[in-house]
Amino acid sequence: MDRQVELPLNQVLEGDCVEILDSLPAESIDLVFADPPYNLQLHQDLWRPNQTRVDAVDDDWDQFPNFSAYDAFTHRWLKACRRVLKPSGTLWVIGTYHNIYRVGTALQDLEFWILNSIVWIKDNPMPNFRGVRFTNAHENLIWAQKKRGAPYIFNYQAMKALNDGLQMRSDWRLPICNGPERLRQNGEKAHPTQKPEALLYYILQAGTNPGDVVLDPFFGTGTTGVVAKRLHRRWIGIEREPRYISLAVQRIAQTDPVPYDPHYFDTPDRRKQPRLPFGRLLANDLLRPGDRLYYRGDRSIAAQVMADGALEYNGRRGSIHQIARHICQAPCNGWEVWYYLDEAAGALYPIDRLRQAYRLVENDKFAG
Repeated sequence: MDRQVELPLNQVLEGDCVEILDSLPAESIDLVFADPPYNLQLHQDLWRPNQTRVDAVDDDWDQFPNFSAYDAFTHRWLKACRRVLKPSGTLWVIGTYHNIYRVGTALQDLEFWILNSIVWIKDNPMPNFRGVRFTNAHENLIWAQKKRGAPYIFNYQAMKALNDGLQMRSDWRLPICNGPERLRQNGEKAHPTQKPEALLYYILQAGTNPGDVVLDPFFGTGTTGVVAKRLHRRWIGIEREPRYISLAVQRIAQTDPVPYDPHYFDTPDRRKQPRLPFGRLLANDLLRPGDRLYYRGDRSIAAQVMADGALEYNGRRGSIHQIARHICQAPCNGWEVWYYLDEAAGALYPIDRLRQAYRLVENDKFAG
């Protein structure tokens, strides 16, 4: 029986996150996003130069008597999240310098395997009004998998596309939550650490597919649920503060996503596509014997295409991958580094462009 049938999908569950996590089926969640209390340890009010008080994080839920208490709390909720994650599941947790290093230690103690540390660089951070420290202009995200070496979802091509065709780096420059997106009550922030939807958009695009289940154990005002709904992921929120739950439910209800169409929302993974020999391009007259291919588009580094699908470069023959490795003296994918000349356009393009065009034609033939 599908374990997801038992899950309280697309709901906000009120209560203690550990108790609720312990009630959920084991190995039923695809991704956890956690924005836990930061334990800021503020001891006095903060004031701007114009004598207005800074709306800081001073709520009861962010108060812990000491580091030991915070560490024990962190171990409890991380252990509970680990139990509900699928073997292929991943966890994202965000924090500041106040807590992220302690969270990282707990993750490793519990045998999570850290995949990346992402730096969220804030375009518009709050200044350091006292002028006694650097302006704190970033937060850290740890991306970890439940079991080292297990397969996990990473939509590399989707993140590359979001970054204008360049490989997505581990520094994300995004503004803080502000303007109409920032929820307010009586003129003040409804939640002191509301995250921007753009940040969750990146995370869910990177680590989930449509239909996957995303869990947020510190749901707050529901940003995770809003973005999950927009991207057609299923979600579960856990929150203990009724005032936040009311705002989250209202906010998610007002979210009107585009109807689901796999053409718009599914990200093809080229690594899972059937293998296509380079020689197939020659057999279908997409390339011809004697054509030149250019390493990384450099016209001074050219190899010739042989009729049998091999390349010849400086007297050496081999596959597109072997010759590329010979040139760069490192592992590489020939489909990504060899470029051909499109004479009609007068421009160089990666040979992968021909491979994808051939696949489209073949898929159309198969569908017909």
